[in-house]
Amino acid sequence: MERQIILTAEGHRRLKEEIDYLSTKKRAEVAERIHDARQYGDISENSEYDDAKNEQALVEQRILVLEEKLRNAVILDSSTVSTDSVGIGTKVTLQDVKSGDVVQYFIVGSAEADPTDHKLSTESPVGRAIFGHKPGEKVTVKVPKGSLQLKVVSIDRA
Repeated sequence: MERQIILTAEGHRRLKEEIDYLSTKKRAEVAERIHDARQYGDISENSEYDDAKNEQALVEQRILVLEEKLRNAVILDSSTVSTDSVGIGTKVTLQDVKSGDVVQYFIVGSAEADPTDHKLSTESPVGRAIFGHKPGEKVTVKVPKGSLQLKVVSIDRA
């Protein structure tokens, strides 16, 4: 049985855009590189040709992976997202109990996770720890340096 991939509408759109880019522009660029590399002569000792063929394989593999995600995607209806507790489709404000630092995260499915963009998966350590918690509750998150105690300050729709 295939594993469902939960996506926000934005994540679904970005996934389709990446497939479109790879299937059109990137494929054409790589095909051009292969064509140019063949012009250098014997392909058995042609590193440019080998590099282009390797890139072609990576592009095709990426397209297959993304298409598989798209086939198994369930698009989250943001209007049905509950803000009673932390869940996929919410924006949560957390406060580090010790330092007082405040940070906001968007809780997304694993296919959309991007910690640098403050998008956490429920499979990440912080996402897993705060999932299901309500405003005012404190949670402990194990991190490489020990543990953090975080307080859920607020929950909104993403």
